[in-house]
Amino acid sequence: MNAIMGDSVASPLVWAITVVVTVGVLIVDLFVIGRRPHEPSMGEVSRHLAFFVGLAVLFGIALWVFAEPHALSQNPGPEFFAGWLTEYSLSIDNLFIFIIIMANFSVPRQYQQTALMIGIVLALVMRAIFIVVGAAAINEFSWVFYLFGAFLLWTAVKLAKEGSNDDDQEEYEENRLVRFAEKHMAATSEWHGTKLFTKENGKRVITPMFLVVLTLGTTDLLFALDSIPAIYGLTQDPYLVFTANVFALMGLRQLYFLIGGLLRRLIYLSYGLAILLGFIGVKLVLHAMHDNELPFINGGEPIDWAPDIPIWLSLVIIVGTLAATAVVSLKVSAGMSQEEIDSRTISMGQVEED
Repeated sequence: MNAIMGDSVASPLVWAITVVVTVGVLIVDLFVIGRRPHEPSMGEVSRHLAFFVGLAVLFGIALWVFAEPHALSQNPGPEFFAGWLTEYSLSIDNLFIFIIIMANFSVPRQYQQTALMIGIVLALVMRAIFIVVGAAAINEFSWVFYLFGAFLLWTAVKLAKEGSNDDDQEEYEENRLVRFAEKHMAATSEWHGTKLFTKENGKRVITPMFLVVLTLGTTDLLFALDSIPAIYGLTQDPYLVFTANVFALMGLRQLYFLIGGLLRRLIYLSYGLAILLGFIGVKLVLHAMHDNELPFINGGEPIDWAPDIPIWLSLVIIVGTLAATAVVSLKVSAGMSQEEIDSRTISMGQVEED
């Protein structure tokens, strides 16, 4: 843990405060939602989303103004914003799958907020684990950046191919773990509020909510595999990686209810994410070349001629790519029917779930 908290722009005290506040917000949110499952109004989700986004912006500005440059973070403010925007864009892609999952399980609207909140908690836990593992690996093995970069480049190519596969109109399929649970565990098809388990004829059974949460959790695991290497390509500071993920996930539930229909119109999001992940993958490989220690590459010596991409350029490319993706997607989808948009959403989500 010393490698995580010691080598960071934040002191151990700031780390502790951040973790306590994050856990406190999640506990309060779960407690409030658990007491009164409901479909939130547009006013409610708008206020909450504005609060979380505003808080993230203020946090980034505070880092920009007050945080001192560090060995792992030369520009804490810009690095946070680059990481937050990247994680937010990946989380929006996650929402596509959430929409499909909710529709597939026919989750009542009043229970969807609880299911999403549990899914977000699971996502934070999984990403925290990956952050710790990633920081430890980077601290011990500089060549891990080669692996991260290669993985992101492979993911970028995969996303680009999925986005161009307009003819794939297969129906949504549940992942293998969910199918295993449905086949080998006693289940009921009846909803029992937000309960994960209930009793029927004296026998303990799982509810549809259990299957929804299981599906969301396994989906979050897949997305964490993409998001953590991506943000480590923008900053190596574990604190900035963690807070960027927290702020990206905190407003996800509100975004789902506020612009769920609009999200479906971002038909070229896969291409935009492919460009971003490809760019960050190249950035990681270049960084690995600067710190090269592999004996079969340049005799184990650093490769000085490899260009170093500054964080300001990364931020410009991230913002520009996301803006262009949104504008082009909304312009093209304006002339498409809802059926065409839905079929593209299912087609893109199919590969992610498998």
